Amino acid sequence: MSAPPNEFYSEERWQNWLDRISDEELDPEDEDSARLLLNLQDDAAIAVAKVVSAYDDGDLDAETAVEEIDDIREIVLGEVEFEDEEKELLVDDVQTSLVCVFYAAEEYVTGGPAEEASVEEYVRAAADAEAEENVDAALGYVVQAGTRIIDDDELDLTVAEELEYGLVSTWVNGLDSLQSAMSDPEVVEEDDEEE
Repeated sequence: MSAPPNEFYSEERWQNWLDRISDEELDPEDEDSARLLLNLQDDAAIAVAKVVSAYDDGDLDAETAVEEIDDIREIVLGEVEFEDEEKELLVDDVQTSLVCVFYAAEEYVTGGPAEEASVEEYVRAAADAEAEENVDAALGYVVQAGTRIIDDDELDLTVAEELEYGLVSTWVNGLDSLQSAMSDPEVVEEDDEEE
């Protein structure tokens, strides 16, 4: 094994976030609640960004990088249970946002960045595919957009603002976290209690 297990992300780290969510009164309209959920999402995206960066730097080969991404995905996309159903739905939203982050990272490692179009064009194509109820194609386009973001292309959030609420807008939210993570892969402090 070339990298120690859990170097990038751990079950314990994810569980710490879930414990915090469990302990807090969550109101998605409330700024602190929204920030906690965003930090949960960003933290996982940062772990993925670090794997991809280690791969780009030659510290991980493609196979190991994909295994690491898989490990993070298994932790983050596992079933979550809270007594509060709304919390489950909110975390489920975060998990859905991150689906395309994992796929984009794997696609980037195994196939490189998509070359056919810009991030914006892929996102618009995804929205069109979703409108036609072709979810697989929509996810494919968002993943291609993600590979371009990893390759340093820019996601213009004005495009995101035009999207109808749905899977594509949720995935694009994940791409936004990925973009932040790629540009500034600083770990979000789990104990960041600044008011």
